[in-house]
Amino acid sequence: MRGVAISDNRGTSPRDVFEAVERLAGGLGTSLLALFTSAGLIVVAAASLAGVGLLLLPFMLSLVRLVAERERGRLNRWQYQVISPYADTRPTGWAARLRAAASDPATWRDLRWLASHASLGLLLGLAGVVLPIIAVRDASFPLWWWLLPIEEAGASLGFPVRTWPAVLAVSLMGISWAAILIGLGPAMARLQALPGVRLLRPHPSADLSQRIAQLTVTRASALQAHAAELRRIERALHDGTQNRIIGVAVLLGVARDAVVRDPAGAEAALERAQSAAEQALGELRTVIRGILPPVLEERGLAGALTSLAADCPVPCEVTVAELGHLPVAVETTAYFIAAEALTNTARHSRATTAAVSVNRVGDLLSVHVRDDGIGGAAVSAGSGLTGIRRRVEAHDGTITLTSPIGGPTVLEVELPCAS
Repeated sequence: MRGVAISDNRGTSPRDVFEAVERLAGGLGTSLLALFTSAGLIVVAAASLAGVGLLLLPFMLSLVRLVAERERGRLNRWQYQVISPYADTRPTGWAARLRAAASDPATWRDLRWLASHASLGLLLGLAGVVLPIIAVRDASFPLWWWLLPIEEAGASLGFPVRTWPAVLAVSLMGISWAAILIGLGPAMARLQALPGVRLLRPHPSADLSQRIAQLTVTRASALQAHAAELRRIERALHDGTQNRIIGVAVLLGVARDAVVRDPAGAEAALERAQSAAEQALGELRTVIRGILPPVLEERGLAGALTSLAADCPVPCEVTVAELGHLPVAVETTAYFIAAEALTNTARHSRATTAAVSVNRVGDLLSVHVRDDGIGGAAVSAGSGLTGIRRRVEAHDGTITLTSPIGGPTVLEVELPCAS
């Protein structure tokens, strides 16, 4: 049954919180640059009304572009894949530079991002830096408050503290700050990055040559994946099923020749032929399941993943959100991604638990596979992850693998799923 949700108790890990703080702190740096640039742009724009600031406009627009490029670089380091819309060559001359900037949609998108990042991004960045500090400061307050002069002892919010009950209240405040950071930190980091992800990417009217080159690579990967799949099916049929059927034919010939001369031998040959035929049928079913698993057609993606997790040697939890209608190719790819990832987990990770979650946001299907194993996995290591990458690229999707030594291993795949 499609859309069945199975509970997943996975929470925010310490790694997620530290990563969120790091992202917010990095965003604070670019938001300060955006703030100073915005202030300079306002001054130059005001001076341009009197005519004296016009000469500085191309320089300020170049500065805006420079700050936006720094933010693109930061977002790319966090796997957001924000491609620069600018060409390497720039026009020369004051008038040409000003006309080129005014007619480029990327300039206006950069200015919109600048205003957003200088305000919302700055506030979120400050919160991301200040919250850990005041959380540690207030939570540890009972350990050192008595060292302060009585008139200087106070909470991070500024109210004075004179008694032990008040000291304990400050400590509870510190724990509350930490809880806020744990609960909201990752969401704050995503919110801080959101304007950049939306506005700093190329406008739809921009040059599509880079996109065409990307699609050319994707098509080549799709053809490679298709050829590899055909070779796998051919090997399975040739090395397994075909040999079994040949064996059946040979045994039937022996049985036919022995019917008159040795009926007992004919019966034994027929029994062996029946056994070989059953084995051939089983191998043929395995090949068919490798092309399009019947459980996927019968029970949908949620049921197929539940069945897959039940057969996994590592205890596995599955979460499948309401997905709506999915193209068969996308559904099949999501199933095989989870199957290959769980196979790798069982064979190589030494994990004790695993989790699979599938969610859909708009026209994007997300598949998230996590285990608590020893880590060290790599897409380029020649394992089944290479096959996963090729399947994902065939759908023009994205794959992100995080697997530090010591674990955990997290595989995140996004597949376009527009019908």
